[in-house]
Amino acid sequence: MDLKGKHFLKMLDFTPEEINGLIDLSIRLKKEKKSGKSQASYLAGKNIALIFEKTSTRTRCSFEVAAHDMGAHVTYLDPSGSQIGKKESIADTARVLGRMYDGIEYRGFEQDKVEALAKYAGVPVWNGLTNESHPTQMIADMMTIKEHFGKLEGLKFVYMGDARYNMGNSLMVTCAKLGLDFVACTSEKYFPESWLVEKCQDIAKQTGASVTLTDDVAAGCKDADVIYTDVWVSMGEPDAVWEERIKELSPYQVNAKAFSYAKPGAKFMHCLPAFHDLNTTIGVQIHEKFGIDCMEVTDEIFESERSIVFDEAENRMHSIKAVMYATLGDVR
Repeated sequence: MDLKGKHFLKMLDFTPEEINGLIDLSIRLKKEKKSGKSQASYLAGKNIALIFEKTSTRTRCSFEVAAHDMGAHVTYLDPSGSQIGKKESIADTARVLGRMYDGIEYRGFEQDKVEALAKYAGVPVWNGLTNESHPTQMIADMMTIKEHFGKLEGLKFVYMGDARYNMGNSLMVTCAKLGLDFVACTSEKYFPESWLVEKCQDIAKQTGASVTLTDDVAAGCKDADVIYTDVWVSMGEPDAVWEERIKELSPYQVNAKAFSYAKPGAKFMHCLPAFHDLNTTIGVQIHEKFGIDCMEVTDEIFESERSIVFDEAENRMHSIKAVMYATLGDVR
């Protein structure tokens, strides 16, 4: 694996060997941190810019702690802290930041923006999330699965809910590349785009994986090793879509019935935040309006022994370390 100087924009850009290399590096860096080994020399003196047009808890904290642990310095630019795309073009912003920083993270909306940053910056650019792709989450997710199952190839991975955007897209690509059997279990309206499905099916033929789309929960979840879901309404979407999504996606809620079809040792995953109870402002608002206590996953499943969501959340930091180290440092 030689990724020094390269960007990290979407999973389609990487070979199975490169992805597995990042997963293994993530696991190694996690073991080092747990053992107390200093990693401060890995990116000592490097300067990193974090551009957040979409705010985040896990992504921001993961990048900041990862950079600090490895000796790098961070500048955080929130939605009001940068003129990107407003008073200054993305190309001009990229050329300015590229002369001041060694690496740039972008979390926002259109994939075109992070691609443009990468085109003009002259330094590695990392995608912290766009509407179409969420590659750093993929390394953390696959790392977490490997920790719990000891392997990736041959596992059945089921994604329930809205599979049209960044999580559904990225998980389908990653599973196809790494030899997992991917199932999008949702209504046809929420299937990934056909061109990407076809591309992933072609990739899967080379890795021994499969890509399946189904609206049948029993068939989709049968013998699943992992059942995964995400929020039904993404940041930036209007509140008006809640009613539509709740009506159309409730049959694909991750609950005890869905897990009754899975393998006995099946695990639950979610990239968070999750609406599994009434302990959030939005959760209370939705309850008052629609009379439901949870949305994409029940509290019973979220808080069960099946749930590995907090291992997954922690692993964002270790996997982001791996991405930054591999693209900026001298991995030994």
